[in-house]
Amino acid sequence: MTHTVRSPLFTGPLRSPLRIQNTFANESFMDELCARAGADPVAFRIRHLRDDRIIGVLRAAAKAAGWQAGPRRGPAPGGEGVARGLGIACVAYGGHNGYGALIADVDVHVATGVVHPRRYIIAHDCGPISNPDSLRNQIEGGLLQGTSRALVEEVTWDERRVTSVDWSSYESLHLDYDVPAIETVFVTPSGVPAAGAGETSITLVPAAIGNAVFDATGARLRDVPFTPARVLAALRDAGSAG
Repeated sequence: MTHTVRSPLFTGPLRSPLRIQNTFANESFMDELCARAGADPVAFRIRHLRDDRIIGVLRAAAKAAGWQAGPRRGPAPGGEGVARGLGIACVAYGGHNGYGALIADVDVHVATGVVHPRRYIIAHDCGPISNPDSLRNQIEGGLLQGTSRALVEEVTWDERRVTSVDWSSYESLHLDYDVPAIETVFVTPSGVPAAGAGETSITLVPAAIGNAVFDATGARLRDVPFTPARVLAALRDAGSAG
């Protein structure tokens, strides 16, 4: 869980300022429980949930992805190989302000530590939809921003000050980034009020990618962003590095 600390530094707006950290912690831990229990991550979550709407998005995402039930964890190939894995994460954003489940299909380049998402499948429930194209754009934009925060964005500082102060020192995804394929599934229960969609998809990305890396390699990532150096360190700890 996270807690808020009053900052002595200038701050500004940020999408999903607290929920993204909580969801990363919660859904990574849930994935660890699944691995320890030898359980399928989708079925295990559903078995311990009571909210029909979050169960609904989990089932919809799994169906769209052609999810194969079973425990997740595969050894990474050695040397120059690429390991591929699937990870899932879900959230009831703000309690009842939007529901989402994301499956990330990810490549892990074992020799370099580079993580590259190949495909995202997301199921989203925000109640009635008035503009499907706009909602899809909102979801896709959140996924890309979440990818940037999961893989490269990081505030840095020295003993005196913050050092990531411009677009040269604070990295984000570049315009030539190889964007993963995105499939969006709208889940629209009847008789429910409209809910939010502005920050639901971004909240899921680090957890889903981290769980996919574990599925591919057996390495558990606990610090965001997932830089190559951190991935290689996790691979060494898991005994999977080439």
